[in-house]
Amino acid sequence: VQLQASGGGLVQVGGSLRLSCAASGLTFNHYAVGWFRQAPGQEREPVAAISISGGTTDAVDSVKGRFTISRDNAENTVYLQMNNLKPEDTAVYYCAADLSTYRLLPSRMPYDYDYWGQGTKVTVSS
Repeated sequence: VQLQASGGGLVQVGGSLRLSCAASGLTFNHYAVGWFRQAPGQEREPVAAISISGGTTDAVDSVKGRFTISRDNAENTVYLQMNNLKPEDTAVYYCAADLSTYRLLPSRMPYDYDYWGQGTKVTVSS
């Protein structure tokens, strides 16, 4: 099982990036998926998550209105569209898959996720 996060890079304040999380070795449409981020010296924090069907999404307040999570189950890929980026968005972004099928909402807790990608670095310059 592999999750491959990509799409990070260097962008100026106010710019946009789209992160992708591609899965291999598992049927992605059986899992909720979350995006997390970790800035240097800080703990990993949730960013956004999406349910198995894609019908339910969740995002933390700091990114609401700027970031959008979506999925294409036919392509086995989950996306994080990030607009109006700010310096505080600078971090390594990780995607993760949750094997649980009973949650009513996608989880924000890292310990609920079973598979993790390797991370992609996002740097927002001012």
